[in-house]
Amino acid sequence: MNIKVKKMNINARIPFRATEGSAGCDLYACLDKDEILAPGERKLIPTGIAIEIPYSKSAGFVFPRSSVSSKYGVSLSNCVGVIDSDYRGEVKVPLINHSSEPYTIRNGDRIAQLVVMPVIDTDFVEADELSETQRGSGGFGSTGK
Repeated sequence: MNIKVKKMNINARIPFRATEGSAGCDLYACLDKDEILAPGERKLIPTGIAIEIPYSKSAGFVFPRSSVSSKYGVSLSNCVGVIDSDYRGEVKVPLINHSSEPYTIRNGDRIAQLVVMPVIDTDFVEADELSETQRGSGGFGSTGK
């Protein structure tokens, strides 16, 4: 699938898959100056790009980069971001610093990863009863630790 990318800023970088087997493409910070993310602080970081997902039954999903979250405690404040196929605005990444140390974000830093995946078209229909299963309504650890 080809994804059109529009640079909203001359310094923006096009998403890039680091290896052939990578599921995600890196998203890069597009900043005029360094941003310091204090412990517990959240900031919306621009990427300087807009994208066009060509199929209405697909969406872009923005995930944290494992190296940034595991080494520095910086992750997405919304856990996973969703870019709908009809969105044409700038892609921005909401980061949060879970660590006890400030974290500096510089222009061109890899801050998240983008995965384009299919979305199943669904309609929700009200029902008085649901089918029975072995699990039933058990959840929140009902099957073990």
